[in-house]
Amino acid sequence: MATYELHSSPETCHWGYFDSKLPPQLRIKSGDIATIHCVSGAKEILPEPPMNVLPEHREILEKLTPHLGRHILTGPVHVEGAERGDVLAVEVLDIKFRTNWGWNVQRPLMGTLPEDFPFYKLTHIPIDSNRGVCTMPWGLEIQLRPFFGIMGVAPPAEWGACSSIEPRAFGGNIDNKHFQVGTTVYFPVFADGGLFSTGDGHGVQGDGEVNLTALETNLSGTFKFTVRKDMKLVNPRAETATHWITHGFDPDLDDAAKEALRDMIRLISAKTGLSASDAYMLCSLQADLHVTQTVDGNKGIHCMIEKKVIGG
Repeated sequence: MATYELHSSPETCHWGYFDSKLPPQLRIKSGDIATIHCVSGAKEILPEPPMNVLPEHREILEKLTPHLGRHILTGPVHVEGAERGDVLAVEVLDIKFRTNWGWNVQRPLMGTLPEDFPFYKLTHIPIDSNRGVCTMPWGLEIQLRPFFGIMGVAPPAEWGACSSIEPRAFGGNIDNKHFQVGTTVYFPVFADGGLFSTGDGHGVQGDGEVNLTALETNLSGTFKFTVRKDMKLVNPRAETATHWITHGFDPDLDDAAKEALRDMIRLISAKTGLSASDAYMLCSLQADLHVTQTVDGNKGIHCMIEKKVIGG
């Protein structure tokens, strides 16, 4: 097992898209650990002192141009041995804040209630990472629960470049608040090496991410990468200390819920030997459907079940 570090820079970042043609910025082996540094926000987002802006953030904004989407991503990371049809397990070992601020923006025609809030509003929110809180403009302190809104591998080559906005089978803008330290996220692999990228740091978020953004901020994440040739997936799954999580993505929340539920039934059947109909019944008694987000084109539903219910 080796450890690596991937800094954010104009050379190591790509802005707004995933693509199997992106050249790897780091090559590692299965079982290795990498710390990946990320930035978040276009030029309009940058605050004034005493909020600290990373020099590399300014350089990235000066030298890169957004393509398709709006998220600045660091990567990709090529994991030796990962092939199409495999699964790449990404365990979140650590997350650290890089700046003393975050931001939230709502935009016209976007969000869950665009008809109610048809205007632009940018808010900078101070972060105290030592105390683990951010402070809202009216004085409320909120506990920080950082995670990366975007974690994903390269899409299939035949899909070409894909926007960072919509979550899809390769992951991307999943915005699942449970992807915190201690969680392992499993991605179906579509390109040699997996080609993992991450970004869209969130300091804290509610299910739904309803006004378009969370507490967006600059994070560094440390991840362990493991190639799993014993798994086959349709969509990303996740594993916490206590739960299994499946996902569905679709413009229609009903269809996203069906997708997440079908994958949970597959997971339960594989782990317990139960028939699909019995797994379906168990889901009705013990699984929980949550709205992941309602603002990213493909809306998200995640289904959660406690590990103890299905034997780990």
